[in-house]
Amino acid sequence: MKVPWLDLRAAYAELQNELDAAYRRVMASGYYILGPEVESFEHNFAAYCGTKYCVAVGNGLDALHLILRAMEIGPGDEVLVPSNTYIATWLAVSYAGAFPVPVEPDIETHNLDPQRVEGACTKATKAILPVHLYGQPADMDPINEIAARRGLKVVEDAAQAHGARYKGRRSGGLADAAGFSFYPTKNLGAIGDGGAVTTNDPALADAVRRLRNYGSLQKYVHDVRGFNSRLDELQAALLNVKLAKLEEWNQRRADVAQRYIRGLAGVPNLVLPKVPSWAEPVWHLFVVRHPQRNRLQEGLEEAGIATLIHYPIPPHLSGGYREYKSVRNTASPAAEQLAREVLSLPIGPHMPVDNVRYVIETARRQVSQCR
Repeated sequence: MKVPWLDLRAAYAELQNELDAAYRRVMASGYYILGPEVESFEHNFAAYCGTKYCVAVGNGLDALHLILRAMEIGPGDEVLVPSNTYIATWLAVSYAGAFPVPVEPDIETHNLDPQRVEGACTKATKAILPVHLYGQPADMDPINEIAARRGLKVVEDAAQAHGARYKGRRSGGLADAAGFSFYPTKNLGAIGDGGAVTTNDPALADAVRRLRNYGSLQKYVHDVRGFNSRLDELQAALLNVKLAKLEEWNQRRADVAQRYIRGLAGVPNLVLPKVPSWAEPVWHLFVVRHPQRNRLQEGLEEAGIATLIHYPIPPHLSGGYREYKSVRNTASPAAEQLAREVLSLPIGPHMPVDNVRYVIETARRQVSQCR
């Protein structure tokens, strides 16, 4: 049996009529940038997240970067980031001219550990940027409490968490602002790149709108030095179609995750995801840990099961951040341990039950050979 890590073609097959109709509508309109489709998606996604505003941009990295710019965070400032995350979280801080300060994760949830946040703060700290990694929300209440006490901003990296809930509230409305990605593999994925900022702050939303469009809200009137980061009309129309299916597709992912949890429970040395009682993840990824991860991955690949590693190199060890080897507060043993042990099993809203069973059976067999 061949099990793909994610089948994007199945998503198109399910929604082909609606997606094709949206495509034809946009193509016939002759309006392709910052028009009614973007406005409609912004309204709908803000309502979905429970926020007052949504500003659609070119991608998830731009969403985070423009939030920080809109908050006037820049050179000389520090932003606390998880040591265990995709490098885009760090790059957003660097693009704003600020300094990303890594904070280690809770080894069980893989998310930023709130108990380590206070100790990482300095006089230069201006914001905290927690990530809802793998589609599971970070523990936001203690993070927000620390930020409120110290006068810091909090920005959610919700790139993997469309629809995730924290104590009943959806991601995107848990902090001062949030950045989303609509990369094709996301729970809400475009047919290309895309991103969005959500917030309840009208001034911040207005600033991001300017920054995404050359610093302009009125044609040829440029109030600030802006950027070109605009979700196009076609992607907005396609995302509107998919947004209507997001809750159903998230539930399908949750069903796959529960099958994995039941089927892989008790397997020696295989660490399954831990979900706190206050979290409702959307299972963008199903990440397990094993001390012989590479051997397990090879065995699954030989059996026709595609897997991925999220992520094999922590940002502080990447070539882009070589200078961190000589900078304070960058020892990240927990992130490095996770990088050695994590493995993402196939998961998606269109994964057949037979494929899930085959992954479980094969994983159990392969783990027994890794002893």
